Amino acid sequence: MIGRRDLLASVGAAAGLAMAGTWPRAAAAGMPDHAALAAEAERLSRAPHRPTAMPLRGPFAGLDYDSHRAIRPRPGRGAAIALSETLRADLLPPGFLLDDRVEVHLDGARQPFAAELFEFDARYFDNPTLRPEDAAAMGFAGLRLRAPLNRPDVFDDLVVFQGASYFRALARGGAYGLSARGLALGVGGAEEFPVFTALHAAAEGDGARVRALMESPSVTGALSFLVRPGAPTVMEVDASLFPRVPLEGVGIAPLTSMYWFGSMRRGISDDYRPAVHDSDALVILNGAGERVWRPLANPARVQVSAFADDGPRGFGLVQSRTDFDDFDDPEAAYHRRPSVWVEPLGDWGPGAVVLVEIPTRDEFMDNIVAFWRPATPPGPGRHDLRYRLHWGDIPAPRTEMPVVAGAGGRHILDPEALTFTVDFAGHAPDAIADLRVDGAEARGVAVFAVPEARGGAGTTRVSFHLTPGASDVAEVRLVLRDGDGRARSDTWLYRWTRAADGGL
Repeated sequence: MIGRRDLLASVGAAAGLAMAGTWPRAAAAGMPDHAALAAEAERLSRAPHRPTAMPLRGPFAGLDYDSHRAIRPRPGRGAAIALSETLRADLLPPGFLLDDRVEVHLDGARQPFAAELFEFDARYFDNPTLRPEDAAAMGFAGLRLRAPLNRPDVFDDLVVFQGASYFRALARGGAYGLSARGLALGVGGAEEFPVFTALHAAAEGDGARVRALMESPSVTGALSFLVRPGAPTVMEVDASLFPRVPLEGVGIAPLTSMYWFGSMRRGISDDYRPAVHDSDALVILNGAGERVWRPLANPARVQVSAFADDGPRGFGLVQSRTDFDDFDDPEAAYHRRPSVWVEPLGDWGPGAVVLVEIPTRDEFMDNIVAFWRPATPPGPGRHDLRYRLHWGDIPAPRTEMPVVAGAGGRHILDPEALTFTVDFAGHAPDAIADLRVDGAEARGVAVFAVPEARGGAGTTRVSFHLTPGASDVAEVRLVLRDGDGRARSDTWLYRWTRAADGGL
């Protein structure tokens, strides 16, 4: 998969801007409402798909990663455009992998594209110019909005829309991490990337309103985002989709992240850090009220897991480890990367939460995707849905004993076996471990207290051994129960797969 995570975080990025000073203000003409944008998307769905790629000309052509990073929106022209006293907008430059043409409208006024909106680092550019006819054929790569998220006198990054239909938001005290998308199609196979071809932004209340027109060969759509900064930052999403064909491989509310290695399988990398990931678990609150915790994996080959449900209450990709020592990486700051929770608004009906895990040999490629797939593929016509995205700590209700950690590795004495530990919050060594395994032999199940864990708060740990034998895959399900059989904990699910070299 394309490493869009780095583009979204760093291409054209800048430090927080102090609130003092005079900045350009967008012309106030009023942005279209959702109904008007949906009508435009419906009109486009009845016509052949129009290409979204633009010709890259002048200083925006032939760039690599470093030279594209050396183009920044110019303060007073393309950066810090005032939408309100507490909201600023930055126009993002095209180039490198970003060649989809995006129209940007601020307070209803379309922003004309020009090279003069940007600063060009002299190390990479010598007298950068762009002919008017070339500028007229080009557009922006996206939009960044800033707000006083952490301090009242500094505009920090709040949300960025850039690259196909990708976007990311920040919560107070956080750093950029995983991405969301407007829609996913064909993940894990012949993937099609819908593109936000127009972005409309304005201030609304203490946050921002962004409306996006989305296009691809298979579908058009209109998406409205109400962004409220905080801890967490919350986005309310209204989506209207207009498929041209049945969307067999559709992913609703997709989240895209990175998992290289962590405590479940440290041997995958000889790295100085104890873990490297944007997220380490998929959490699901299903329609039956069960809270599922599924650790992420970096498998030897692409694997797809579907968790069937009816009326899901929520799902999300979680960064459960939030201490610096969990990663020991001051530059990447993985401990500050957010969890993101998808909260459906209304009944989404039957379908499945789908998790796609793709092999990666480093931390520079997104290899994890999670989304909702309805049981009946959306066909031609109009399909509306609503949901919230919570960026930061997830609001999912917790069980009595939620999962807080897990680890796995080779058995210390038996080279044909593996040892796993799962820690649940709380002190209940009398709980009964309901462990079920398909594809391997389980033995040595033990439940005991670990009072030293979690800074002295303590956990209840379950440990067990697995012997896969000739199996290449084993499915594990674990839940703690009381003496009456009542579930007391999250349901911990794990899929073990054999390594690429055939070992454990």
